[in-house]
Amino acid sequence: MNHTVFLNLAKMDFDHKLDFSPFNKITTVSKYDISSDPAEILTRVQGQNIVITKEMPLRGDLIAQFPASVQLICEAGTGYNNIDIDAARQKNITVCNIPGYSTEAVAQLVITFILNLSSSLAWQQIMLKQNNFTNFTQCLQVPHFELQNKTLGIIGAGSIGRQVIKIALALGMKILTYTRTSRQWDDPAIQSVSLEELLAKSDFVTLHCPLTPATRHLINKDRLNLMKPTAFIINTARGAIINEPDLIAALQNRQIAGAALDVQDPEPPAPDNPLFAMENVLLTPHIGWKCLESRQRLLNLLAANIASFLQGKPINVVN
Repeated sequence: MNHTVFLNLAKMDFDHKLDFSPFNKITTVSKYDISSDPAEILTRVQGQNIVITKEMPLRGDLIAQFPASVQLICEAGTGYNNIDIDAARQKNITVCNIPGYSTEAVAQLVITFILNLSSSLAWQQIMLKQNNFTNFTQCLQVPHFELQNKTLGIIGAGSIGRQVIKIALALGMKILTYTRTSRQWDDPAIQSVSLEELLAKSDFVTLHCPLTPATRHLINKDRLNLMKPTAFIINTARGAIINEPDLIAALQNRQIAGAALDVQDPEPPAPDNPLFAMENVLLTPHIGWKCLESRQRLLNLLAANIASFLQGKPINVVN
């Protein structure tokens, strides 16, 4: 029987509601809620064949010390920028990820952000908490607009980006996309454009690209300056795709209308981060993937990945 270890299971099973039965016929499972100390990690991977992590850094110098028993590292998620895949390759350790497990949930969060921003819903709730009821007695004092015929710019048109497009089209929105390689769309409501054109023309910009050296700080001061002052930016991908100090400055100076951020850089943000106090910002603690249904799907796909690997047919290999 093969042996599998979860190094930071609390990241996935924080409510202890996940069903681990898909692993029963495949591998033994050792579970640790948190593993942060390198020496502790090295102790816990001894005798293990498969190592599972969730957004936990595995540096090259640590992987280089893994025992020969380790054959596979599974990143329990889509992004794998936290793992030194070159170091794993040098140790002949396969690295795989789990794309697509939270496509629907993240896309729904993006649309939730768009709907909230279009009606200034959060801003109105803040006013009520401050005992400011003037929206009820005077003219509405916050932005409130329909979404049909508004333009949604999507940076990265993978599975999540395409699901966002599907819902946005149902809302009557026009779509601009920017991808590494330009693509043609069958629907005339969708256009493939340059990044600069997307930023200049969009009412909402949403990020759905992986974090790589090429996309780190893809959205910076110069590119924020291209956006309309009425536009909003949404990030449910990785925090470092946006240069956060540049974004904070743009929001403070009202260069853009607002932002909705499910991811930050770093995570969690420092308690004194100005984003917490901004009325034109929606912040959530990286919840896009955390629905119970998504997390159980993630666990099921992890078991399927491991089963395929053990049958000599590895899938979702990233190194």
